Amino acid sequence: MEILLYIGILLAKIVEVTLATTRIVLITKGERVKGAFIGIFEVTIWLILISTVLSNITEEPIKLVMYVLGFSIGNYAGSLFEERLGVGTTRIEAIVRIEHGKALADELRSRGFAVTVIEGQGMNHMRNVLILHVPRKKAKSIIDDIKRFQENVVVTVNEVKPIYGGFGILKK
Repeated sequence: MEILLYIGILLAKIVEVTLATTRIVLITKGERVKGAFIGIFEVTIWLILISTVLSNITEEPIKLVMYVLGFSIGNYAGSLFEERLGVGTTRIEAIVRIEHGKALADELRSRGFAVTVIEGQGMNHMRNVLILHVPRKKAKSIIDDIKRFQENVVVTVNEVKPIYGGFGILKK
């Protein structure tokens, strides 16, 4: 029966830390209400869990080990969950050869993405810089498409918090 308690502590801590990670990300991305709602469950789990772990801890130090292990695994699981959740907006910049710029921009636009194209000078050649603001969930597939279009493309990605204007996803 004690083994079930230890496994329960481990699993509860993993869930609690995963919720904490998700809550923090949501709040930083402007989803305060959702973050606060998750916080209710997070703190409820924590209170029950900590009272269970601290009860008779000197006789059952394995509780502490499970708690610590759950915290560590929970951080990892929380980061994976948050990545899959993909809340927010990503800015993608792709520096491409000028002969590929228009075709790539047209291809991305045909798929419903707003693309801003800026002409620039690279080390040895003229380049186009394509700038997109896209939902974070779609960033990886767009980057993969850009890399298939031109294999030696330079791509940078930044998390952004849209404030005003733009096409499609920015707040008005």
